[in-house]
Amino acid sequence: MLYVLNASRHVLLLVFDSFVRNEWSIVFHVPKCDASFPVSCFPSVGKSTLLCNLAGVFSEVAAYEFTTLTTVPGVIRYKGAKIQLLDLPGIIEGAKDGKGRGKQVIAVARTCSLILMVLDVMKPLQHKKLLEYELEGFGIRLNKQPPNIGFKRKEKGGINLTMLVPQTELDLDLVKSILAEYRIHNADVTLRYDATSEDLIDVIEGNRVYIPCIYVLNKIDQISIEELDIIYRIPHTVPISAHHKWNFDDLLEKVWEYLNLIRIYTKPKGQLPDYSQPIVLNAERKSIEDLCMKIHKSLQKDFKCALVWGASAKHNPQRVGRDHVLIDEDVVQVIKK
Repeated sequence: MLYVLNASRHVLLLVFDSFVRNEWSIVFHVPKCDASFPVSCFPSVGKSTLLCNLAGVFSEVAAYEFTTLTTVPGVIRYKGAKIQLLDLPGIIEGAKDGKGRGKQVIAVARTCSLILMVLDVMKPLQHKKLLEYELEGFGIRLNKQPPNIGFKRKEKGGINLTMLVPQTELDLDLVKSILAEYRIHNADVTLRYDATSEDLIDVIEGNRVYIPCIYVLNKIDQISIEELDIIYRIPHTVPISAHHKWNFDDLLEKVWEYLNLIRIYTKPKGQLPDYSQPIVLNAERKSIEDLCMKIHKSLQKDFKCALVWGASAKHNPQRVGRDHVLIDEDVVQVIKK
């Protein structure tokens, strides 16, 4: 598993195969982090080679499967962020059902912000389907948005179905049948798009996680230029050669894009901005208040205002409050009371 980190940011790498060794020393507990992504793959697809060449850390590489038997950490820097990578042993087929302690391993992926799935470019489809089956069986939905379905239980009144758009699969009888399986006989259901039965079940279950995924197709040195052009057109895909260090820049840029992170530079009063140590925020939580919480909780209590230079400012500098929304590479000076 490969874990990425900025401060407490990880990337996890899951290995996948048909058997497991009981003597493996595997760490299943991973601290809560701001953004993380596991890398799922079969053995012998170049996972350890990727770690060695990307992070400059030795992870045993050999021609036989399951070469990695212990946790091998590595750290890289990208756009000022520290990225920690943990190369861990993997899971087996049937892991979603608990085989080979697979539930503990896959459970780590549920806390991540992005999944990298490393595949052999010569046989990607069969590996991709098996890995997605194991992850989806554990409630992980790849490259999907949460279903736009309103669902509210109530004490009486029966099932009320509201369809805002025409439905090709769901109707009142089918919705009642699905809800009856969960012993739900009173609820309001609003379908805001053309939904499927699986979408409705995911909403009822309420325990699904929706995580973006990048498919990393390794060993492109074994294919032709024409085949490489076709691969580049596949959504969510980055072709690389871990052995030759080809296309690592595109991989890191895609990871940064999918993690949806922004860099904020701090400026102490009377000094130049510190461009060497940016504060990295998730683009969905990028207000001045989020920045203060990231630096220190006490800073939010003593906050008076902030001066902002950059794309989010109407003029440089702009005096703003805690609700001001920041943009990548803004410079911020926090003023205390």
